[in-house]
Amino acid sequence: MSEEKHVNLGVTGMTCAACSTRIEKSLNKMEGVNAQVNLPMEKASIDYDASSVNMDDIEARIEKLGYGVEKDTVELDISGMTCAACSNRIEKVLNKADGVENATVNLANETGTIEYRPGALSVDDMIAKIKKLGYDAALRASEEEKQSNKEKEITKQKQKLIVSGLLSAPLLLTMFAHLFGMQLPALLMNPWFQMALATPVQFVIGWTFYRGAYNNLRNKSANMDVLVALGTSAAYFYSVVEGIRTIGNPGYEPHLYFETSAVLITLILLGKYFEAIAKGRTTQAISGLLELQAKEASVVRDGETVQVPVDQVQVDDIVLVRPGEKIPVDGIVVEGETSVDESMLTGEALPVGKSAGETLTGSTINKNGTVKMKAKKVGEDTALAGIIRVVEQAQGSKAPIQRMADVISGYFVPIVVGIAVVAFGVWFGIVAPGDLPLALEASIAVLVIACPCALGLATPTSIMVGTGKGAEMGILYKGGEHLESTHKLDTIVFDKTGTITKGEPEVTDIELDEEAIEYLISAESYSEHPLAEAITAYRKDIDRKPVENFEAIPGAGIRATVAGKTVRVGTKKWMEEGTADYEEQAARWEEEAKTVMFVELDGEVRGIIAVADQVKPEAESALKKLHDKNIHLVMLTGDNEKTAQAIARQVGIDTVIAEVVPEEKAFHVEQLQKEGRHVAMVGDGINDAPALAAADIGIAIGTGTDVAIETADLTILGGDLELLSKAVDLSNLTMQNIRQNLFWALFYNSAGIPIAALGLLAPWLAGAAMAFSSVSVVSNSLRLRRKKVA
Repeated sequence: MSEEKHVNLGVTGMTCAACSTRIEKSLNKMEGVNAQVNLPMEKASIDYDASSVNMDDIEARIEKLGYGVEKDTVELDISGMTCAACSNRIEKVLNKADGVENATVNLANETGTIEYRPGALSVDDMIAKIKKLGYDAALRASEEEKQSNKEKEITKQKQKLIVSGLLSAPLLLTMFAHLFGMQLPALLMNPWFQMALATPVQFVIGWTFYRGAYNNLRNKSANMDVLVALGTSAAYFYSVVEGIRTIGNPGYEPHLYFETSAVLITLILLGKYFEAIAKGRTTQAISGLLELQAKEASVVRDGETVQVPVDQVQVDDIVLVRPGEKIPVDGIVVEGETSVDESMLTGEALPVGKSAGETLTGSTINKNGTVKMKAKKVGEDTALAGIIRVVEQAQGSKAPIQRMADVISGYFVPIVVGIAVVAFGVWFGIVAPGDLPLALEASIAVLVIACPCALGLATPTSIMVGTGKGAEMGILYKGGEHLESTHKLDTIVFDKTGTITKGEPEVTDIELDEEAIEYLISAESYSEHPLAEAITAYRKDIDRKPVENFEAIPGAGIRATVAGKTVRVGTKKWMEEGTADYEEQAARWEEEAKTVMFVELDGEVRGIIAVADQVKPEAESALKKLHDKNIHLVMLTGDNEKTAQAIARQVGIDTVIAEVVPEEKAFHVEQLQKEGRHVAMVGDGINDAPALAAADIGIAIGTGTDVAIETADLTILGGDLELLSKAVDLSNLTMQNIRQNLFWALFYNSAGIPIAALGLLAPWLAGAAMAFSSVSVVSNSLRLRRKKVA
């Protein structure tokens, strides 16, 4: 029996697309494993059958390939232990957990230190396991103050770059001396002095390239490390041989390339440093979302209000939220009234009033009233956590266009090595027979200019920036493939209720005197019908009159005795007579897709009232923008034809399919696809699930709290239809950016390799071009952040 699981592992040691492709291929050969490896995110997204393979097997496979699995360490405060048996038990359970590398529990100071794989399990999972054993655990406060691993790595890269630069600078001067005939001190031209400067760069700072090359070659693959190690080693060891030839032969003029190997490594480190900084900026959307989270919560426990870290809030805790504070978790108001700024979720600038029984969403801001709320969703279950999860999933996924780059990079390095060998042979045997320095320069230049890094970064960096920018706008793409596909849409199918319309009936028109309104609202306050709710909400200021003998007549209306008068509210047919004065107006309102009710007091018709599910204010302009993109608009609704056509005319829908039950919507979507159309279905994400699944792109529209964002291909937060057009535009801009990246990545190599093979490119210039090709691709991706989406 299969046991499907999903993890996101951090993978260390990857340097180019050949690395990520190699890991992905190897993992996918394992039984029950489906993996996608993302180079710029340094993540592996893995679905696996736990009954066939475990996380230790997957980690061992990655490490056997010469890479590492990112590990983190967490310290927990553990209470409730009484003896060594307690600590041993906790250790044993944690060490058996998938994703835990090593767990040590200290009874004396009541702490636990756990080394684990982030993505395989979370700190909350570990705490839950400890609590299940009967103990209590919480994150140590110092954990949140630790510097992130990424920042440490960038700092380490910077230090290596500075040392490498200082050692390479004198060697760079010797290069200029050769080029421009400069006179330098004899010491700088001494081969042994140059060797002393180049050796630490080659074998200490550059050791990472040798290690990477060895691991790749051992596993019968090749990546950027192989190219760099080959090129720099050739330059270094040739120079050593030339230096040896000067021994006992003072008149010999050695051809030294120590500067080539050292400067190449320095330039590559410089490129990697800039690349790491730029890649950090591509994840700013996730950082921004994380910053929205509250850090602490005021929880009422044993009658007292205590401050606790937000990750310690539990379901059904009572939480006190004061004015100006962030709401820490998702829940409902149990006491008090306030207004809440929900713009981070809905984009709506105006605060929303909240009172007892109404929902609150974590990370929104309490504006001007103190309330008590009951926690309903905490930790990974909150709306914001769901949004972050979707964005991370999208940023870690692959768009179909990336498959091409993966295929190319898989063959790239062996081909380049072959070209370098051929270039060496042609120069040494034909162009300049016996001239080893010239042949060596040409082959080294080929090796170092040809790196698949830029090719591997071209697509995922754009996807990361595009999905991040979308999240900031309220557009959540579930994966890179959906970001890519959205710009191809030529047909969008809309559900009506809650999508084009607000989803809540409202009183739109009324022709009644004040006395009749008072009797009407008093009578309707006893009805549970949605139309009655709309009528009573119309005038909340009216004092209710006493009601007796209330009766609801299906298909007709209501009847009641209100303050001694008989009140009837319902259809024209039910009224029988006295409706003539209002029939013309009623007919006009009905043409506008409104439900009209006649109001009768003591046998006299006193007027009419119209109720409708109003079209969203932005619907007409939003759908016009889609029309301007030559997108065909279709409305599927269960409403009658007359009502549906009226709504369609109002907002500019092209095709109406009315009186459709929910289970038939998927059939109509499939019929449109059979016509060769690329179809999106826009609905609430729950009732329209079959149609959303059938469409090429399923779009859920609504707020983050009431929409199934986990099941949709694309989610529009807040229900703003204007974002549909922006989603199409953002997809188009992202695809343009990817094509630009792929062009420049391929241009660097297709133009650079022949130039290098012809001997027209010095090795150090080739190294500079290779190093900055990746930087240029990432920088171009970052331009997306500044692009205006209309």
